[in-house]
Amino acid sequence: MTDFYKKFLSTSYPDTGSLSIAAFGDSVTHGAFECIEGAPCVFDFEAVYHNRLRELLCEEKPWMPVSVLNVGIAGDCAKNALTRIDRDIISHKPDLCIVAFALNDVNDPLNTYTASLTEIFSRLHDAGIETVFQTPNMLNTYVRPDTVPMFRDYAAVTAEYQNSGRMDTYIEAARACATAAGVPVADSYAIWKSMYQNGTDTTALLANAINHPSRGMHRLFAKTLYTTITGKEPNV
Repeated sequence: MTDFYKKFLSTSYPDTGSLSIAAFGDSVTHGAFECIEGAPCVFDFEAVYHNRLRELLCEEKPWMPVSVLNVGIAGDCAKNALTRIDRDIISHKPDLCIVAFALNDVNDPLNTYTASLTEIFSRLHDAGIETVFQTPNMLNTYVRPDTVPMFRDYAAVTAEYQNSGRMDTYIEAARACATAAGVPVADSYAIWKSMYQNGTDTTALLANAINHPSRGMHRLFAKTLYTTITGKEPNV
């Protein structure tokens, strides 16, 4: 059970105060879903995982205000996120920060990713901000026929990253960074891998056919985060 959830449990009606969560990540955190040729992605801020997490908490205590600061940026990675951590996270002093980088970091050298992630964890710890690391969904394992033409070449690259084990290596390293920093891991990637190994077509669960999970899988992220934060399964 996290300190965030202990604070949540300690509140009573009507003098509840409020709690805040910052979601720090890439396009998935930003709220991107389907991609459209020649246009920005479709964004859905109701369906995004951190809003679904907020809903799970509010179902438990409907009178408790829980706010979420969405500081996801499409295309971002841990290395670049370090340049904005003071502005976007530390200055707001949230009660909890969800760190969710990996999908774009797989394009960088592994040591760049792990060093950046370790620095993020360290900066948040020094600022007194409790942190949870969320592992991502799997990348596509093949190029779907409905992949937007302008992204087909990249879809072939990401499929190679997934099928060659490169993505697995990055996630294993990220878990180790989090463990070394004492940061709990909401391991959605492990659930995706288990589904894949048991015959699920996980590429069919990607809204953009590459790396954006479907709305239903955002609910999986929310439930995984809820369990990591609270130490129990959600009621829904």
